[in-house]
Amino acid sequence: MASTLALGAAAHAEDPVILNPLPEPGQAPAKPPTAKRSSKLATQTEIVAGQIQAPMLSVGSAEAMMGAIAMYEEIVWGGGWPELDEVTLKKGARGEAVLALRQRLVAENYLPFDSLQSENASRYDEEMAEAVKAFQVNHGVIPSGIVAQKTLAQLNVPAEVRLDSLRENLPRVKFYAAGLGDLSILVNIPATQLETVEYGRVYSRHNIVVGKLERPSPSLASKVSDINFNPYWKIPASIIARDIVPKYLEDRSYLDVNHIRVFDGVDGPEIDPTLIDWTLTDPERYFFRQEPGPHNSLGSVKINFPNDYMVYMHDTPHRELFGRNVRFESSGCVRIEEVQTVVRWILDRTASPLDPLSYERLITSTDQFDLPVDNGPDVRWMYRTAWATEDGRVNFRPDVYNLDGTGFVMGEPHSSTN
Repeated sequence: MASTLALGAAAHAEDPVILNPLPEPGQAPAKPPTAKRSSKLATQTEIVAGQIQAPMLSVGSAEAMMGAIAMYEEIVWGGGWPELDEVTLKKGARGEAVLALRQRLVAENYLPFDSLQSENASRYDEEMAEAVKAFQVNHGVIPSGIVAQKTLAQLNVPAEVRLDSLRENLPRVKFYAAGLGDLSILVNIPATQLETVEYGRVYSRHNIVVGKLERPSPSLASKVSDINFNPYWKIPASIIARDIVPKYLEDRSYLDVNHIRVFDGVDGPEIDPTLIDWTLTDPERYFFRQEPGPHNSLGSVKINFPNDYMVYMHDTPHRELFGRNVRFESSGCVRIEEVQTVVRWILDRTASPLDPLSYERLITSTDQFDLPVDNGPDVRWMYRTAWATEDGRVNFRPDVYNLDGTGFVMGEPHSSTN
């Protein structure tokens, strides 16, 4: 069905990267990378350099998607797969429910067809456990190897629905991949994950926090332009109106406790907020700024790139959010776990005036410092509910913003406040 796919824009012609093909029907797909994982998290923040892992977007993504679409078309034409009974299964189990699970995994190529002919076809063995883990990783479920409620829900999504998701995401992939360079920072909003990518290989993956359902993150294409260390948070008027002023009206110490100062315009004099009737004042009338420090909502660093939506990527003092599997908690910007790994990666691969010693001094200080980045990595914030990678994996995530079926590719999903 699909021939071996090679990454298109390799940086070094003498070191080509050849990845695995998409699986033929009846052939198991590539296993997801193995790594030490938290038992409570479906995804991990980790450096994977040297493991030759395919990114979620590359110059070959459209071809990989078309191969996946052809595979799922064949599954649909063959009748799809039956719905599994709601029963918990794990390694060591036996019986008809296990045989049905095996048939289901074979249908989507997580197990080879020959495994159905084995005398142990109705036994939940180690091979099946690994196949279930691969399925769970590709669907954003904790890879426990145990088939319970969440895994069953994903297994029981009809093949026709999966095919529709792949078709819906193909135009997005083509748009996002256009003009993609050798260095990129990829954000997949539904997956709440970020990848740093160099020359077609993933350097690191990060759990991220993205926009709330009522304040969704936009999809965009840009390039890193500068990095703010120990940044001020110049609070958008929409957040002032929705969050800051209401909290101040409830607690008059809120601004002082959170080190938020109010000015008469961006370059105007500071004012006393107690002298303003905030119930009658347009939030755009004044400029609110949070000072640098451990209390700052942007944390220790902010990564900027030109865009029309006033969004950026940044650190956060609320790192406990990264310990959740559902991370739709921001007002549109992207918070990055282990953000210093991303910053160091950017600076190590672009012209930077900072030597390692200066960098270490900077990140341990409380001084505000702005650093331009020349020819920074490409940035893609993507809305991808289904994607195929060049190593043969096909991934699905929930349509959290309800955009599938609307023709959405790029921009703000709907009214966003960033």
